[in-house]
Amino acid sequence: MSASSIQFEFINEVYWLTLNRPERRNAMTPAMQQELIGAFETAAGGNARALVLEGAGEAFCAGLDLSVLQSMQGKSAAEHRGDAERIAKLFRTLHELPIPTIAAVRGPAIAGGTGLATICDFTLATPDAKFGYTEVRIGFVPALVSAFLALQIGDKRSRGLLLTGRLFGAAEAHALGLVNEIVEPEKLRARVEELLTQLGANSPASLRMTKKLMAEQNRAWLDQAIALAMEANATSREHPDFHEGVSAFLEKRKPAWR
Repeated sequence: MSASSIQFEFINEVYWLTLNRPERRNAMTPAMQQELIGAFETAAGGNARALVLEGAGEAFCAGLDLSVLQSMQGKSAAEHRGDAERIAKLFRTLHELPIPTIAAVRGPAIAGGTGLATICDFTLATPDAKFGYTEVRIGFVPALVSAFLALQIGDKRSRGLLLTGRLFGAAEAHALGLVNEIVEPEKLRARVEELLTQLGANSPASLRMTKKLMAEQNRAWLDQAIALAMEANATSREHPDFHEGVSAFLEKRKPAWR
């Protein structure tokens, strides 16, 4: 599969998926999100033993593209709802992929980029990697990522990250349990290959059944959490703070909250 914003290759029984907008720090657009969903669905239906997710250039993913922010204020409620449904499908499909997933993170992985990086089964990050759920800084609600974050690190620590919107480094992400390992940049590819070899020695059927079991154990809770998150994501975009936050960001000024 080839697309303008991603590279998707099947090599030695492994899907290698690269976010390929290095000139935009791999920031996401709706088209890119749809392409990622298609790639995940292809991987789910194939005979691969794993999927590796990485970013081209110096960043993993900088979150939403500026062009997306510029178009948001003119959208209808139905269009905002469609955005929420697409993002939920993106994260849910990755979370429930029946094969092991590895994120190889270099540089920033911000907002939705943090979601993509940390929802993977294994997150390997270089020391310079940066993470952050920065949505509240510009009037967004970090709704959909919140469900997966709470599942991973618990309610209290999730609140600390989501409510402050602060950036944090690879070392703190590792301490929180969002990053499995910190790896020097020149050793990252080799460590990914080593992990793939370790996973490849295990029963493919057992790996798939284990992932299915873990997904089923959390399904009822996640169904409800995502439903609430989609509603919060869509309705929050009609609030004055959302419009002020986006305007302030685009105009490069501090927001004047009511």
